[in-house]
Amino acid sequence: MTLPVDEIQARLRDGFDHSVERLSALLRIPSIGTDPAYQAATREAANWLVRELQEIGFEAGLRETPGQPAVVAHHPGPGGDGPRVLYYGHYDVQPAEPLELWTSPPFEPTLVEGASGTRLVARGAVDDKGQTMTFIEAFRAWKEVHGTLPVAVTVFLEGEEESGSPSLEGFLQAHRHELGADVCIVSDTNMWDSETPALGIMLRGLLYQEITLHGPSQDLHSGLYGGAVPNPLNMLTKILGDLHDRDGRVRIPGFYDELDDLGELEQAWRGLDFDEARFLGHAGLERSVGEAGRTTIERIWSRPTCDLNGVFGGYTGPGAKTVIPAKASAKLSCRLVPGQDVQKIRDGLRAFLEARNPEDCRLEIEDLGAAPALKVSTDSPYLKAAEAALFDVFGRKPILVGMGGSIPAVGAIREHLGIESIMMGFGLDDDRVHAPDEKFELRCFRNGMLSHAVLLGTLADR
Repeated sequence: MTLPVDEIQARLRDGFDHSVERLSALLRIPSIGTDPAYQAATREAANWLVRELQEIGFEAGLRETPGQPAVVAHHPGPGGDGPRVLYYGHYDVQPAEPLELWTSPPFEPTLVEGASGTRLVARGAVDDKGQTMTFIEAFRAWKEVHGTLPVAVTVFLEGEEESGSPSLEGFLQAHRHELGADVCIVSDTNMWDSETPALGIMLRGLLYQEITLHGPSQDLHSGLYGGAVPNPLNMLTKILGDLHDRDGRVRIPGFYDELDDLGELEQAWRGLDFDEARFLGHAGLERSVGEAGRTTIERIWSRPTCDLNGVFGGYTGPGAKTVIPAKASAKLSCRLVPGQDVQKIRDGLRAFLEARNPEDCRLEIEDLGAAPALKVSTDSPYLKAAEAALFDVFGRKPILVGMGGSIPAVGAIREHLGIESIMMGFGLDDDRVHAPDEKFELRCFRNGMLSHAVLLGTLADR
């Protein structure tokens, strides 16, 4: 390597407790970017990251957006003709509710002993503050040992990922020259297990909508009007219950028309040593359901889905209040796969709903976010560098996996900056992402920092 990396790894191991302290300080800031009540706290988290990056030699600052500010930082590295590397992450977190299900306060990071060792429990521990800090701590170690980074680095951290990245596209267009690079590194994904690293080569896309069915002009007494007027709750749930056929296939028109052929990839995934019982056990379940004739791996990585994420209307408080509601709403997400066009699926969903819209009712559909699915090249020299770095740290070759979730930035970075992303994450299936008691295993945090440190050196060599 251009500069020795062994000392970097030793520095990270020796200073690990300090790394945990810095991550804990960030986790204490309740940066729930989607909730206006936490606007000041979200900006505080952004400023905290700016100060940390400045402390380790970056030229860093906030960039305003129509929503939450972005953090952008630059380090020139040693100069020369090495690659320019963009690191992406996000500092906003999901709301912590339901609070009563947390075993410790969500914004008071707590060390807990678990089956795999010590873990850090807090909202944002793994998604994505902990994973973001894996590469920031790697930068810090390089700077402390060698006085510089081995390559030119730009950091871009957004504050709206958990709310669908509404400002992202415009921001990338406006700042495409400032964010220019040869490759983007993303740590917001999972490993295969705690001992086996993984690199994501496919991400499902997302279409997220809120559907509202309006009926009477006001809530009505169910005794006086029940049985004589349309009940939006009854009718909306009936419509949504028709979304899947008996084989678990989605009935939106054109939903399966243009899927890419993933035959070889799906065949390779069938050969993985996937512990389905363990995967389901994390959710307290024993049986997998979904599209008939598909494995669980296929269902979560390479097949499209449509799921209700919330249904609400009428009276939901304590005790009884017998009303027919004036309206009923549902939040619905479609996970999309390569080949599917977001606009075509959006149009198909609208056609499905409008064909079933009851007389004397009005349908309202609101977009809450969208992102296409994507695949990355397995022949990329940057992917090979990441494979080598992970092998150096873990002693085993990473598995190339699909990702069931969506990271809108990966597709947007490809479209607007013209660069591919390496998805090198360190989360686990049981990290309780978006749920109470979210956690990050300290061994995963440590191995993430070590892997990023080695990757920086490997990229400099190549």
